[in-house]
Amino acid sequence: MSIATLTVYPLYGGTVDGGWPQGHQLDENLHTLIEVVADDGTAGWGSCFTSGRLIQGAVDLMWPLLKGESSVEPERVTECLRQATFWQGRGGAVEHAISGIDIALWDLFGRVCKQPVSRLLGGNYRQKIKPYGSMLFDEPDQLARSLEAVVGRGFKAIKMGWRPFGRRDRKFDELLIRTARKTVGPEIELMVDAGGSEQFWPHGLNWARETAKMLSQYDITWFEEALPPDDIEGYIELTRSSPVPISTGEVLTRRQSFQPWLERKAVDIIQPDCTKNGGISESRKIAWSAFDHNILMVSHGWNTALGVAADLQLAAAQPVAKYIEYLTPCAYVEELFTEPFRLDAEGQLLIPTTPGLGFQVDKQKVLKFSKGEALVYRA
Repeated sequence: MSIATLTVYPLYGGTVDGGWPQGHQLDENLHTLIEVVADDGTAGWGSCFTSGRLIQGAVDLMWPLLKGESSVEPERVTECLRQATFWQGRGGAVEHAISGIDIALWDLFGRVCKQPVSRLLGGNYRQKIKPYGSMLFDEPDQLARSLEAVVGRGFKAIKMGWRPFGRRDRKFDELLIRTARKTVGPEIELMVDAGGSEQFWPHGLNWARETAKMLSQYDITWFEEALPPDDIEGYIELTRSSPVPISTGEVLTRRQSFQPWLERKAVDIIQPDCTKNGGISESRKIAWSAFDHNILMVSHGWNTALGVAADLQLAAAQPVAKYIEYLTPCAYVEELFTEPFRLDAEGQLLIPTTPGLGFQVDKQKVLKFSKGEALVYRA
């Protein structure tokens, strides 16, 4: 079986606020879907954390290498793309495009084999996992209302991130955390994401260390992106001294970029995003390396329903896994599948055991969100 067509669908109209200082628009295109169809008509879907124009440029580059390739060898095919585009890619938009292609090929492979991706990755260690509702910080009153809404949806863990936390002063930061804990009570897990990958992040190790001490007083599960994403030495020292677990990794691409963070114990939790770091194939390698270094992998998932679906399959196939990220509210998560995700009474998501990623894409919803922009490549 060979790859016959690839279609690129940029997404508009449901883009959530990512917390950046410049704000956002609903029609801002930050995510792009990819559909790969084999010569027998079997289709697989993937997601890229990059705009459609950048994905188009990357696919223009790679399509001569991809067309006619095997549709049932995702890891080999995408590694060949990575190696062949080394001088034009090695991260960035090319790797983001490879990520979506890789996810789509795993989905297709599973459908051909009539097996869930998790089984093709080596087997299922679990049947369900806890998603944490992922949302932005806000002013105290609105933060409380947002938290109540997320708890009302059945989430037993919530991550709050970015502005205004870390953007004013220490007293205000503690007010936000105190408000959050008071709102949700002691039984709901809370995580905090400072958003240190924001441009010109002003805080250093001392701020992060003192903030971690404050967070420990409110039973925070982990402290994420407390420093800029390239400050590995700062993370090493912070992880060594922090009373709460430290996490980062969402901006890294390619498995090689994660190696020094794991080997040097720079974090307690590593957070690759399979829609940008190389796909399921790279995330699987990162997960096993993290396991070998006794570091927990929790997939970063500020993306789409296909990212959530891929993360569920990855979590099933990891020896140790505790959480996946679930962006809420988000139309690209809630509306792209014919059947939505459903939390059980314990706030867990069941991991599908049906073929591929385990979900059916609603093509009409994809066409709606792509506003008719579909770029088709044919072998």
